[in-house]
Amino acid sequence: MKKPLRIILILAVIGVICGLAIPLLNLVIPLPASKLATLKRKDPILSDALYVLEKKCVHCHTSEMKLPWYAHLPVAKQLMTHDVKVGTMHSDFIKDFFPEDGGPVSEVLLSKIEYTTLNRSMPPPPFLLMHWDMFMNDDDDDSLLKWIRRERVRHHATPGNSEEVMEGALQPLPAKMNVDAKKVALGEELFFDVRLSKDNSVSCASCHALDKGGTDQLAFSVGVDGLLGDINSPTVFNSAFQFKHFWDGRAADLEEQADGPVNNPVEMASNWEEVLGKLNEDTAFEKRFTAVYKSGYSMENIVDAIAAYERTLLTPAPFDAFLKGDESALNEQQQKGYALFNDLGCYTCHTGVILGGKSFERMGLRKEYFGTRGEILERDYGRFNFTGDEYDRFRIKTPTLRNIAETFPYMHDSTVATLEEAVDIMAEHQVGKKISAEENQDIVAFLHSLTGKYTPGAAVPTRWDKVIQFMESFS
Repeated sequence: MKKPLRIILILAVIGVICGLAIPLLNLVIPLPASKLATLKRKDPILSDALYVLEKKCVHCHTSEMKLPWYAHLPVAKQLMTHDVKVGTMHSDFIKDFFPEDGGPVSEVLLSKIEYTTLNRSMPPPPFLLMHWDMFMNDDDDDSLLKWIRRERVRHHATPGNSEEVMEGALQPLPAKMNVDAKKVALGEELFFDVRLSKDNSVSCASCHALDKGGTDQLAFSVGVDGLLGDINSPTVFNSAFQFKHFWDGRAADLEEQADGPVNNPVEMASNWEEVLGKLNEDTAFEKRFTAVYKSGYSMENIVDAIAAYERTLLTPAPFDAFLKGDESALNEQQQKGYALFNDLGCYTCHTGVILGGKSFERMGLRKEYFGTRGEILERDYGRFNFTGDEYDRFRIKTPTLRNIAETFPYMHDSTVATLEEAVDIMAEHQVGKKISAEENQDIVAFLHSLTGKYTPGAAVPTRWDKVIQFMESFS
């Protein structure tokens, strides 16, 4: 054998040995632990799920843990850094397992784990090449799915439905909301009251019209003196189920959101001292207001009333009836679109009772989005504008899909005119797939089944509703 060939063969053998050494050593050297390891494991269902997540999932879905021992080998560190970057771009397990508000595990994370489990799309092949004991098996699938469905029933489901419905990623709207009817009545008056604005020209309803899908159907809303904002006005319908408010999530709840426009110089351009001064001149309204709020006018009381009203702006749709078992509520094309919606994984972000509004997602997961559209503007930075955390750059709150057919134009910057175009963009940039014209029409047909009807007062509980609720609390 010639010497050069011998050297090549020797080097090849050494390469194979080294290549096998890493996965073989990984069978006995455990990966670094994450924050998930700190969770109590007395609950067997949680314990089984955490075992799978800790062993086979979390390492590419957080930047808060050490890289494994082989990360410092040539090429390995670059590959692992890339995998973690891509993994956390889709979901940061630690952030979603331990929400800022101390609440339960993110509803979106549950849907993402469910989708990848059902499709056996994780862990990715490069990871499995280095970790031969990380392949998912049927027991792993069962452990995760059992935990996910229980978490939904415990923390995210709409009460009063069948167990099968409550275990699902998408939930029907409730019939009633836990609100004070008297506060709702005051809030309704204030919602349509132009005195909240500097020149008495703009009310909440100006940008959130109830006959326009809870929006103004404009690219940018018109404020005092004809000033235009630079971001699309989200719908007020079903906003009680948004986990945060505004595209960047700077408002924690409806009360905080209601405070924002009053002080915004391009919206209502007023302040609470000015608003209270106007309301004090209205003795009839003051009498009605103080009958409910004994302390009288204040910013806190006014936004409390507006928020109470907004919580009743529910729009039950044909899709709700379908979720509850009425298959005739959706036609054949809509059902095809719903199946495709699930198959593509759209429900992983557009999840929960309003099919969205539960997370901040990065636009351009599968294909660059912002960089291909020209100049990147401040509004495009999304959540980053509020937190300053680099992780949040280009992360924008996922909009609800309820009434989406009526809330045009689309995207945070209103750059998309039609629902058909929006569906194509999301499929290509977020899912990584170009769908056919027929598939597009099927999904659009399904989205039309989410158009609901608001009935004034329907979501406000009566005395009898409260009696029933009280009795059910003992069952």
